[in-house]
Amino acid sequence: MRLLQWRWALLDIFAWLVAGTLAATIRFELIPSGTVVTNYLLVGIAAALTQLAVGYIFNLYQGRYRTASFDDFRNISVTTITVAVIVTIPIVAFHPVDFPRSMAFTSGVIALTIMIAARALHRVNYERSMTTLATAENVILFGAGEAGEQLARSMRRDPNAGFNPVAFLDDDPKYQNLRLEGVPVEGTRHDLSRLVRQTGATTLIAAVANADSTLLTDLSERADRAGVNLLVLPPVSQLVTQGVGIGDLREISEADLLGRAVVETDQQAISELIHGKRVLITGAGGSIGSELARKIQPFGPKRLFLLDRDESALHAVQMSLHGHALLEGEDVILADIRDPHRLTEVFDECQPEIVFHAAALKHLPLLQHAPKEAIKTNIAGTTNVLAAAERSGVEVFVNISTDKAANPTSVLGFSKRITERLTAELDSRNGARYISVRFGNVLGSRGSMLGTFTEQINRGGPVTVTHPDITRFFMTIPEACELVLQASVVGRGGEVLILDMGDPVRITDVANRLIRHSGQRIKIVYTGLRDGEKLHEDLVSDTEDGARPFHPKITHVRVPALDPSAARPDLREPDEEIRTWMAKMAYLVPEVSAPQPIRVASPESSSEEGLPASPRDRVRDARGGATS
Repeated sequence: MRLLQWRWALLDIFAWLVAGTLAATIRFELIPSGTVVTNYLLVGIAAALTQLAVGYIFNLYQGRYRTASFDDFRNISVTTITVAVIVTIPIVAFHPVDFPRSMAFTSGVIALTIMIAARALHRVNYERSMTTLATAENVILFGAGEAGEQLARSMRRDPNAGFNPVAFLDDDPKYQNLRLEGVPVEGTRHDLSRLVRQTGATTLIAAVANADSTLLTDLSERADRAGVNLLVLPPVSQLVTQGVGIGDLREISEADLLGRAVVETDQQAISELIHGKRVLITGAGGSIGSELARKIQPFGPKRLFLLDRDESALHAVQMSLHGHALLEGEDVILADIRDPHRLTEVFDECQPEIVFHAAALKHLPLLQHAPKEAIKTNIAGTTNVLAAAERSGVEVFVNISTDKAANPTSVLGFSKRITERLTAELDSRNGARYISVRFGNVLGSRGSMLGTFTEQINRGGPVTVTHPDITRFFMTIPEACELVLQASVVGRGGEVLILDMGDPVRITDVANRLIRHSGQRIKIVYTGLRDGEKLHEDLVSDTEDGARPFHPKITHVRVPALDPSAARPDLREPDEEIRTWMAKMAYLVPEVSAPQPIRVASPESSSEEGLPASPRDRVRDARGGATS
């Protein structure tokens, strides 16, 4: 055994001997006879030898627990009490003269006190000897909970960590006036500026692993005003296996301020749905499709088929899943959802049991100018996927929709609303579950707002925003995909499930934060709302009545079904007529006559006409049944 453990064994022997002498002195009112002291010392020697034997059995001297930790104190207590019982048994049984029956227990209490005190003193001296480097920066920790205490402990025990914790802040009154790892709790977040001036701290650390975007936004603004940097921890789901350490700290990102949220999902139920099943993802190379693939893979599907028309995107997602991208095998499928014959071949070969339909065109301004492309991909493509899924006997079909389908005013919103209705109609005549999932903007997707703003700032500006008061809902891609998987479990056939996006975010505030973080003087230019664009998005339509029966972040609504035979406009019509048709179909105008089949493979050329001056008037007319 190591020398340190022998030292503790010798200390415990000494503790029993000292305890015997003190117990005799106390028992006989400070004037014990020589015989009594000798008897107590004999009991102490017997107990000390027994302590070594029992301590060996209980691994007390094998270095199993950190010195002076709770587990170490518990093991010492159990060992010492066991020794006192063992030594007391013969005294009680034989009751020799001048051997009081309580002597082993009184000696044991004193011995245990000495053992614990010695170990605690050792730990205090050890921690005091560990000083941070003179070059370490002073930091303030916000959050005096478990994560904050672990971080402070890591900083104090690693002289090379580069951080010196000087104070805690916490809004919970129960933590005020505490000292954790020798670091005092000095107030709440409102005391940050004062504490920075007093301590000279240069960094604020949000030591809260499940901090939401509201808290982080407030801390970020306070840190900016106090002139300190802000570091954060990853979500708690990334820390449960290895605990919290200095290496987990990172700079705050705009994604933290907009979409950071703790998502609680039923992992067991998701596993039961996916494990051992054949799963197919359309649009697997996109932001949502690729993240869904990464989320689904650990649940052990029998086969995971990745379908996309973009070969480079398929290469990237296969690399992220397997660490190689040979683009071989039947799991990687190059196909276009506009081609119904190709989809039939794919579904006949793969026989998927679960389909996540993420393939779609999503950029609102482009689709406003090219509505026929929205029909070809979003509507006709979804119809093709639905038909192939029905023929092959798919059990669960999840259509990825958007918040723009709620009270739609744009071609994108119209087309996705129609796909929700098409999906609901197929469920009404099929024993499987066909559902749609609706959510708003996802952070980090290709062409997203953050990427655009960052690029504009890097170019020196200006940053372009459509309207000073425009707001949008945001969530991170992992959060969205977690809830999509949860929705696939709880969704009932024919429903649209709407993910909780939190509070809407003012886009101008996001732009100002990014500019402030860049340290540059960059102007914001307001360009005006684009055709079909809302000032504020909706998640639930005016005609929908939502409920949350199964999950606190998922709202269930019903949408009226739409027969696919009615979703076939004549693509030879002018764009304005196409937009009007889409608005009518989205807003439930009955008896829409569309005798001509949709021409996906080789549509006739059509004249490009200007967009209507007032998209809201056009939609209002469509909802009332009038034609434009």
